[in-house]
Amino acid sequence: MPGRPQHDTRLLASLATVVAVLSFVAFQQRDQVLLSGDAVAHIGIARRVFDSLTPGPFQLGTVWLPFQHLLTIPFLVSDEMWRSGVGGSIPSMLGYVLAVVGIFRLTRSVLESSVLARYARPAAWFSATVLAANPNLIYVQATALNEALYLAGFIWGVAFLADFARLSSEEQVADAARALERCAMVLAAAILTRYDGWFLTIACGLAVLGVLWTRPGWSALLRPRQRRMRRALIHFVLLCSLTPGLWMAYNFGIFRDPLEFARGPYSARAIMQRTIRPGEPFHPGYQSPRVAAIYFLKCAKLNMAEGRWEPWLLLLAVGGALVSILARRWVWVLLWLPLPFYALSVAYGAVPIFIPAWWPFSYYNTRYGLQLLPAIAAFSAVCLAFLLTMNEQRRWKIAVPVILAAVVVGSYASVWSATPVCLREVIANSRTRIPYEKALSRELEKLPPTARLLMFTGEHIDALRRAGIPLRRVVNESNFGYWQPALDDLTEHVDYVIAMEGGPVGASAERHRSELETVAVITSLGQPRTTIYKTHPPIAR
Repeated sequence: MPGRPQHDTRLLASLATVVAVLSFVAFQQRDQVLLSGDAVAHIGIARRVFDSLTPGPFQLGTVWLPFQHLLTIPFLVSDEMWRSGVGGSIPSMLGYVLAVVGIFRLTRSVLESSVLARYARPAAWFSATVLAANPNLIYVQATALNEALYLAGFIWGVAFLADFARLSSEEQVADAARALERCAMVLAAAILTRYDGWFLTIACGLAVLGVLWTRPGWSALLRPRQRRMRRALIHFVLLCSLTPGLWMAYNFGIFRDPLEFARGPYSARAIMQRTIRPGEPFHPGYQSPRVAAIYFLKCAKLNMAEGRWEPWLLLLAVGGALVSILARRWVWVLLWLPLPFYALSVAYGAVPIFIPAWWPFSYYNTRYGLQLLPAIAAFSAVCLAFLLTMNEQRRWKIAVPVILAAVVVGSYASVWSATPVCLREVIANSRTRIPYEKALSRELEKLPPTARLLMFTGEHIDALRRAGIPLRRVVNESNFGYWQPALDDLTEHVDYVIAMEGGPVGASAERHRSELETVAVITSLGQPRTTIYKTHPPIAR
């Protein structure tokens, strides 16, 4: 039916938007949107780009890539949207809607050019439902975490690459070139969202070479008269290579190290080296890609289901992937890339994954399992379409969708019943942080509204958000030219000092103890003893 794909897309986008907004409201009312320390840090980075003693692009920092922060900035200009957390969630919710629409489009477009074309539309709706209804994704997209935004780039990048691979005739060269250029633009956004995007881009580049090499007639498209395709290929190469180069140039310009994000003091490797005590075992999967892959798959299954429901969606997806490979639909098998990426990252990249069922029996980075959700959604839909083609009897046509729908409902019901693992993680890991930051914010609210503060904001920046204190009033480690002078001479630069035990400000306060007046002391289980000092005499304004 003409126009039906557009109608489906609009309907699906509307439904996904409703889910995104309602879930945000529900989690916001429970004060669960900013439980994650990473979510708090993301909005802190975006906010300080314009709200800082030294505002500007250098406030984007390093380690975390900047695309999400740049998208978030317009929504954080409002103090209310900053304090409520909604400003940080909007880009994530937008990513969720785009990811749902993208998996629908990808599944339908690939299946329509295969022997399963008859069931392309119901399979596409099934894949979109599996992705959109996932409880862990529903929670994560309501926060300022960047997983939902990256999933959108991941899915659409593979979708445009699949379009490019499918348009193989010389008459379709303009459409193929356009698809390749769109793929490059989406990959550039993914590169600047998560480092997964760098691995994805390399794989997509190899896939483009494979398409050009193996498809009959494609070599003709590279002749001098085919300028449109040649231009698209140049754009693809330049955009996909210069984008990571831009981030490395940024790191070099600020920190004099193009790989500061990978080996600097705030990198994953440096954090691991600081947190692991001598003689203690490293995280599970360290230097063992096989064990790392097992942990990642377990993490992915926990994001899909709990208990006896745990393996079924993954098994459906594996079956669908085998069908796709046998049907020579290779390109969208790239949806399985998170498996080798995280196996290598956990083994060699100091990126641990902790799950409660296995050693060390705790929670850390469980949301990484969501990266396999697009593959599970798409290939379980392929399994549905394949099973429907096996038998033309009406009872079979009814039984297959009902059974697969029951698997999805049972799996996701088990997740809600147990509480989504991504939500359980942030609840467990914020159990001591949240009371501490609330106590600290109550004391900060008592300080004069024009006072200048000295505080290390690499941790517990959320106390400032809760207190409604603009970051431009706080000298912190991101203020080059202010930070070190303030540490060296407290009384000349700040009115109040927030000294956390064991931190750089705490060490400076010890050296200047005779010049400081104690205002308040905050003690909280599992958190550093923190003293608020008033400098003497206060600095002149």
